[in-house]
Amino acid sequence: MSTFDNLVAVVTGGGSGIGAAVTAELRSRGGRVGVLDLDPGKPADGLLPVVADVAGRDSLERAMDQVAAEFGGIDILINNAGISAVGTVEANDDAEWQRVLDVNVVGIARATTAALPHLRRSGHAAIVNTSSIAATAGLVQRVLYSASKGAVHAMTLAMAADLVGEGIRVNCVAPGTVDTPWVARLLARTEDPAGEKERLAARQPTGRLVTAQQVATAIAYLASPDSGATTGVSLAVDGGLSGLRLPRS
Repeated sequence: MSTFDNLVAVVTGGGSGIGAAVTAELRSRGGRVGVLDLDPGKPADGLLPVVADVAGRDSLERAMDQVAAEFGGIDILINNAGISAVGTVEANDDAEWQRVLDVNVVGIARATTAALPHLRRSGHAAIVNTSSIAATAGLVQRVLYSASKGAVHAMTLAMAADLVGEGIRVNCVAPGTVDTPWVARLLARTEDPAGEKERLAARQPTGRLVTAQQVATAIAYLASPDSGATTGVSLAVDGGLSGLRLPRS
């Protein structure tokens, strides 16, 4: 039996990048997946795309209900939807602060609240949030983004404490710089995209960017019933950036 046989997952932001890799990984292991996204893609066997916006509570409630009705419940929630922000502390105005925090932080609260009635009926309930190395490492030009991911890290621990008594596990992954279309768009805005990509890769001790598939594998591990003793954990997938201090060459 595959790891996720008879289990149903919901992946927010599952239409591209890390979310699409997670969706493919869970399906390859036997899971059925509801993809919640502004552009969720096309339906397939065991795959239900649902147009939903993490900035809207009603939208998420309808989407969760639709997935549960189609597949008979929800066992796993992957809170992956998020947006970026670049700049020092004075670079983003109030509207941008509110926009990013509303999607990256409050969006997780909304999606989790909408999913919980279904998760509480599962015998293998798990939530995995997508945080970032930016939650715990000071990165230049990432104040707003780091603030949002620091909140995700703290939320994960608090949610895990609240829900452990109900048998619902809550963990997060903290990726380093991931080679996704999202990062490619950020690089395209720089004066030297190729050079900037090399610098990002060199920042990680492995000397290369993290792949979306590597993050997806880590998320699948945390979501799997095989990880039933793991909750309240932030799993770094960052090429060693958070823990290694190598001598300069």
